[in-house]
Amino acid sequence: MKVQTSGKKSWQLRLKNNEGKWTWVGLGSYPDVSVKNARAQALKFQSGELQIVTRSERLKQAQRDESELFEYLMRDWIDTKKNTWDPTTFKKEVQSIEKHLLPVFGQRKYKDITSGEWLEFFQTKQREEKIFNRIEKLVSYCRNAYDLAVFKDEIKFNPLTGIQKFLDKSNPGCMKHIPIKELPEMIGKIREYRSEEISIGLELLIHMFPRPGELRQAQWKQFDFDERVWIRPGSIMKKGIEHGIPLSDQAITLLTRLKSISKRESDYLFPARDSVNKSISNLTFNTALNRLGYFGKQNPHGFRHIASTKLNDKFSDRSQVIESALAHLKSGVKGAYDKGAHLRERYEIMQYWSDYLEQICGPREFPKIHVS
Repeated sequence: MKVQTSGKKSWQLRLKNNEGKWTWVGLGSYPDVSVKNARAQALKFQSGELQIVTRSERLKQAQRDESELFEYLMRDWIDTKKNTWDPTTFKKEVQSIEKHLLPVFGQRKYKDITSGEWLEFFQTKQREEKIFNRIEKLVSYCRNAYDLAVFKDEIKFNPLTGIQKFLDKSNPGCMKHIPIKELPEMIGKIREYRSEEISIGLELLIHMFPRPGELRQAQWKQFDFDERVWIRPGSIMKKGIEHGIPLSDQAITLLTRLKSISKRESDYLFPARDSVNKSISNLTFNTALNRLGYFGKQNPHGFRHIASTKLNDKFSDRSQVIESALAHLKSGVKGAYDKGAHLRERYEIMQYWSDYLEQICGPREFPKIHVS
């Protein structure tokens, strides 16, 4: 029996733990635990029926338990993207995972989450929140995280394999666009927009039809004006594959003007107001279109649909070239200038598209910059 200076008494047993070290084991306080019950407990420890769990063993067990959680698996996977995604994208995607996935599945053992649960979760998200593009990314992230567990021999089967067959493939509203006959009027309004930088950005979206996020995060070092190409790194591309986009004469003119009116030194074509070290918000281009009267009629992504429709009508025998221009890439297509994906033909197509826009809208004229 152990008697503390306060007078409190408790039953103690001294024996070796699993690490071979002598230690004291508490059997309960006296008189709450009788001598008979204390002896019975002691016999169980001495016979091995009860085991001493050391602090280090408890810590190891806690770590093992933590590593079985979905949050641990997801953070383990996303850490593999730190060196391939730019910091802005990395932060954005981590926040998305923390918002949509971790509150529901974070503290559950990932091995126990069934395929049916994942399907119900994502179908409900699509039905109630209508965030189709975001769900497509989240499904991809979850599937990749489980793939990591498969290759680490933690699990034998990925519960998200084949799930996309049972999810809506696209959001009908994600590529809102006006009829092409209304394009001249819209471009006229864009050219008069109050911010010349954003005005140029919108017109570049029309001429080059990249995904809006790719232009928003574009940096000057990605542009080779001698070779007339924008080399988009995998970190800003949807499929993570580096892709080159040819620059038409009109696109180069717009880029040159944008560079000349930039009042702040920044790596980005479109730096944020509060910091030159990050790009503008992902809502900036969409907000500009809304202010011009195109809310619900045209969004930045919709320019890709307009260009695709016109180019497929004009070059019906070059569908693969147009797919390449849209960066609808298959895994394995690599190379800074994308030499294996119809680059020369894409130069012709991109110049045709810009010439067509100039024909229906007229060339863009810029005021002269006066240098004092």
